[in-house]
Amino acid sequence: MASAEQHHILERPSFVKPVKILIVVSPYYKDIADNMIAGAKAELEAAGATWDLVEMPGALEIPTAISISDRQSNFDGYVALGCVIRGETTHYDTVCNDSSRALQLMGLQGLCIGNGILTVENRKQAEVRADPADQNKGGGAAAAALHLIALTRKWSNQGKGIGFKPPSENILMAGDPGFENTGGNTTA
Repeated sequence: MASAEQHHILERPSFVKPVKILIVVSPYYKDIADNMIAGAKAELEAAGATWDLVEMPGALEIPTAISISDRQSNFDGYVALGCVIRGETTHYDTVCNDSSRALQLMGLQGLCIGNGILTVENRKQAEVRADPADQNKGGGAAAAALHLIALTRKWSNQGKGIGFKPPSENILMAGDPGFENTGGNTTA
């Protein structure tokens, strides 16, 4: 039974520089969306992050809104919130797969996105997962975005070296001042 499961929650990251998040939500099931927003806001505010909120008609529009925002704004990360409840047609599968795949592809391109789009069999499952006092999937999606931002910032100032060598001021390239061409093979 899922309710008896124990889950490990990572410690909330802390930030030196301000964090600005865009919450993109589909309020198709408004009560579910409102609970998820409340959970996300609480997590972001506990981390000292600021946020803005935009609404989209459905889960399929959420990735497009994030992509537009990435091109035209300055958010550090994104929280995608919505709910898709299985119906009588295969539309459920299309919405679940396509919205998730689009968010994952943007994440692989470097965007910090917490995916909180619920994909459930029925309303009761959605209510439990959206409830900030229960499973709090909105807060979990916000936490995921914050952890990705922290990781991005941790590694943002590190340059990559050449080949297997660490970055160094001592590496000289042909044509650099101080480069001496010996004209033959060299050994390290």
